Amino acid sequence: MNVTHLECADCHKIHEANTLQNLCVECGKPLLVRYDLHRAAENLTKDSLIHRQPTLWRYREVLPVENPANIVSLGEGFTHLLKTDKLAASLPVKLNLYIKDESTNPTQSFKARGMTAAVSMAKELGVKKTAAPSAGNAAGALAAYAARAGMEAHLFMPSDTPRANIIECEQTGAFVTLIDGLITDCGRIVAERKDAEGWFDVSTLKEPYRVEGKKTMGYELAEQFGWKLPDVILYPTGGGTGLIGMWKAFNEMQTMGWIDERRPRMVSVQAAGCAPIVRAFHNGERFAAEFENAHTAASGLRVPKAIGDFLILDALRESGGTAIAVTDEDLIAAVKEIGAAEGIFCAPEGAACLPALREMIEKDLVKENETVVIFNTGAGVKYLECFN
Repeated sequence: MNVTHLECADCHKIHEANTLQNLCVECGKPLLVRYDLHRAAENLTKDSLIHRQPTLWRYREVLPVENPANIVSLGEGFTHLLKTDKLAASLPVKLNLYIKDESTNPTQSFKARGMTAAVSMAKELGVKKTAAPSAGNAAGALAAYAARAGMEAHLFMPSDTPRANIIECEQTGAFVTLIDGLITDCGRIVAERKDAEGWFDVSTLKEPYRVEGKKTMGYELAEQFGWKLPDVILYPTGGGTGLIGMWKAFNEMQTMGWIDERRPRMVSVQAAGCAPIVRAFHNGERFAAEFENAHTAASGLRVPKAIGDFLILDALRESGGTAIAVTDEDLIAAVKEIGAAEGIFCAPEGAACLPALREMIEKDLVKENETVVIFNTGAGVKYLECFN
């Protein structure tokens, strides 16, 4: 629609947008979609949103699909932003605390956002077979959207992936292979086999469009807050596409004149057993080395090496944010604390943000009366094995 080109996030090499692309052909880093934002702003205005459908496709002028007939949708996006006063009352400082509840998406996680964009673009570009590694929820989303698009989905998941995710994929027609290893091991298998099998690889940030669906979380936050961004965003970080996408969205909105230059302090939350971003942030590194012997009950956080690591770290530093690791004991306990206070059965990944927020308060990284948003990225019901 308003796409001009794809740009490498690191070396800035320009790539064509109307053909299948994975990583930068020059340096192997992720590609990002670039738009003519001034043209987009001619039709996409704050007032125009009042009459649009309550899905992420309300922002279609800054999404990549050219022909609306190629949009593969299950009604994703525009999830609830819930003020959590009882939970806030348990904290030692007074905050305006919100949870952005992504569990209300189709397939019960924020992964639906990325897959509606990725699968829609795959359809537009003639893909018949898709493949991806996944720690769980991305696989469920790809299986669902590929089924709706009439495509094959070939999914590779660690054998200890939550059973609900595995069943979900099987019941929506995907080809599922379980691997004794981590998501990085699954990714290697996809990379090794994709050319011979005719698969298009839709791994996190190994194609340009999942991040476009995820960025709509940033657009929604701005819209739901009346075009004033919160002071702090805590985001559970595995591959980190959501955080990267929101940072991209904020810059796009500023270019279109919707918001000013002020940004939330972005906070990456990881598990202590798999914290490559936390380690790299505090060591002052731009790239995060692979985290050895990664382990955590929060399967979505068990990503020992993120290809978009430098984009996550750039956003944290540019925003004046930070990175925090929490123990499995604390993040599992937080699921019950949030549920008992607010009636939201969070995924362990989302719940991890609560002990991270407490640590920020202890270190005086959050001030009284600031507005803080926790992202709950999925539904706790998919993680029943965590609560035995």
